[in-house]
Amino acid sequence: MPTGDAAYIRKLNRSLIISKIVEAGIISRAELSKITTLTKATISVQIASLIDEDIIIETQQDHSKVGRKPIMLSLNGAAGYALGIDLDYSQISFTLSNLLGHPVSSDTIKIHTTSYSDIFDILVEKINKYKNECLKSRYGLIGVAISIHGLVSTDELIHYIPRLNWYDVDLKHDLEKELNVNVYLENNANLSAFAERSYTYHKSDNLVCITLRSGIGLGILINNKLSKGHDGYAGEIGHMIIQPGGDLCACGNKGCWERYASESIFLKQLSKEKQVSNITYKHIEEWLNQNDTELHRQMENFLYYISIGLNNIINIYNPEVLIIDSELLSLYPDSINEIKKNLSSSTIHYRELLISSIGEKACELGACALVIKNFLEITMPNFVYPESIEDINSLNNMSVKKL
Repeated sequence: MPTGDAAYIRKLNRSLIISKIVEAGIISRAELSKITTLTKATISVQIASLIDEDIIIETQQDHSKVGRKPIMLSLNGAAGYALGIDLDYSQISFTLSNLLGHPVSSDTIKIHTTSYSDIFDILVEKINKYKNECLKSRYGLIGVAISIHGLVSTDELIHYIPRLNWYDVDLKHDLEKELNVNVYLENNANLSAFAERSYTYHKSDNLVCITLRSGIGLGILINNKLSKGHDGYAGEIGHMIIQPGGDLCACGNKGCWERYASESIFLKQLSKEKQVSNITYKHIEEWLNQNDTELHRQMENFLYYISIGLNNIINIYNPEVLIIDSELLSLYPDSINEIKKNLSSSTIHYRELLISSIGEKACELGACALVIKNFLEITMPNFVYPESIEDINSLNNMSVKKL
């Protein structure tokens, strides 16, 4: 046997065991041996090591049968914490989760600057605060992942963030040097797709997530791996031209999809038509309840342009599941069925088209999941969430609290 093979196999077995414990939530050694096909001896050795490291804990499960209570295994959620950050224009959102992927605190701060140095200082201050709050746990803050609304290279350099006007900045290196903590950078749409796979669609290995908020992004999972292209810039689907010679886009082209189907453009156009400034989603809800004619006309147009882009995405990727992250579509009655009516081509093949149940917290939860995946050295986390996934939206109103 070549040198190193035994160590490599032990590492693979460890990863498999942790993955199955995370997926099950709580499981016995016997069941673990059965689903992994590893011997009981191998399971015992690996579990002993993981318990010693505080990664796994043992509990006795209550049962009604006569005899000894079974000893169950579960991941030790309190062993460490992951911080997910969504760095967006005008605000930065933070979610801290335990090792089980369960959010324990969340916070959003408004920013009134696009300066790299100013935003860097804000990030350092907030991350240090979270880091200090995690000191009592075995591994503390195990890492930070930041959602970037722009181009992130395969080596995690920020190539360009349009709304912040940042070019070629090494935020990862700067933060790691200052904070002495592992930092990961990823495109926001990729993290949204990662969250959907980690928290909801555990068996969907070919999944795409389309984010329609300030712009349009596409997160792509193919064979259970993020597909990011040669340099890492794949998924800028908002700059797919759907209207040749159409409206000028900030990217320099005309007729880009996000000029017709992003929520920011929709709200801007509706504001112009109704002559109401600073339209919010609360306004949309009120007008829907009033059966407002202009709103319905604008929504029909919005759904039409969304369908054009989806038609192209489906034909290119043939995904199993398509998830759309859109507050507008979640408010508009039967929006998915209205879109499906426009997807009438005989060449279109997909299994499910859905609105995200995670919503705007997807970037942060995907970031937490990425940190945990790297820390545990597993292929893909399949988190068992203790509450309905819709309840994640309640995190918007939470403030950072002591662990």
